[in-house]
Amino acid sequence: MAEAIVRLEQVCKAYNVGEPNETEVLHAIDLELEAGGFLALVGPSGSGKSTLLNIIGLLDRPTSGSLSIAGEPTSRLDDAEITHLRGHEIGFVFQSHMLISAFTACENVMMPMVVANGRASAAIEQRALDLLDRVGLTPVANNRALNMSGGQQQRVAIARALAMRPRLILADEPTGNLDTQSAEGVFQLMRDENLASGTTFLIVTHNMALATRCDRIIEVVDGRITQGQRPQG
Repeated sequence: MAEAIVRLEQVCKAYNVGEPNETEVLHAIDLELEAGGFLALVGPSGSGKSTLLNIIGLLDRPTSGSLSIAGEPTSRLDDAEITHLRGHEIGFVFQSHMLISAFTACENVMMPMVVANGRASAAIEQRALDLLDRVGLTPVANNRALNMSGGQQQRVAIARALAMRPRLILADEPTGNLDTQSAEGVFQLMRDENLASGTTFLIVTHNMALATRCDRIIEVVDGRITQGQRPQG
């Protein structure tokens, strides 16, 4: 069995702790994400899947329970250590792309590497160009993001997510704003990258047709994992 890139044990998340309106959103979550997996996270609106994704992505901390990323327990890490772990082990792809519209495709992909290294360099630029080539965007590498189609912008976002060679990519509704053809292209690109590099993908989606093409479907309902089934076929 593949090692776990993410392990949650009895993770709970509550808001307004100690107040009369305290609300627990996640309840005793036990979950392992296998390294190299291509996984779908599904559930109705308000089910807690966004909260779960934020905790896995180290954007929020659990109220109780334990979380390990790439074998690193996170509970005792300070904010600087969390930021470093997130920046090097996790890449993010968002539904709304989150690109800097006035920057070129190449500049957007360079950004995580520039932040990590403190400055741009020829090597960083070449890494960005190589990634854009992998996602089929070499002809538009110097185009500003605001002049690109939704599908192209999402491909830039995937290239940017891969920039730091993370072992885990979290994709939050990455095809939600795209037409059917563009959505298929983006989904297949992520799958191809998963198979080629062994990068783990966790994809939040409402599109069950895409979810069933993943290795495993994790379903969240009312803050609990209800299923972790492997698609049939």
